[in-house]
Amino acid sequence: MSLVRRAVAEDAEEVLRLRQVMIASVSPDASTDWQAESLPGLRSRLADPDGDFAAFVVDHPDHPDRPDALAALVVGTLEYRIGGPGRPGGLLGYVFSVATDPDARRRGYARACMDALLEWFRERGVGHVMLTASPDAEPLYASMGFTRDATPSMRLYL
Repeated sequence: MSLVRRAVAEDAEEVLRLRQVMIASVSPDASTDWQAESLPGLRSRLADPDGDFAAFVVDHPDHPDRPDALAALVVGTLEYRIGGPGRPGGLLGYVFSVATDPDARRRGYARACMDALLEWFRERGVGHVMLTASPDAEPLYASMGFTRDATPSMRLYL
């Protein structure tokens, strides 16, 4: 039996808590003010099992006083782009918000969640998967077959 399960709407607050764990790892002073505004949209997406958004989680085994606590989280989305080499169907996967509770690390939870998300992508015909790796997480992703992408990336905040 797998420890990993698909997150549901009732997991939304814990998903946001673990997302903050990930954010704090790169920006320790990051605000949590955004969470209240994000909660309704996240609940809606988690409630739609047929949508283009999926989160896979592991329940925290060490918190009997908090039965809703999550140990690990991986979130991904499907995105359509015009087909091209390596993805003629145009569908790609994007992984984000990979996080493990600090007291649950080094147990294989993030890898197990990633495996579940990658299978979800395969079932939907995704041509390739993209993610942004922190230096600490890069060895995990490399061990799963991810490679550095040479395509330059730019960003505009609106």
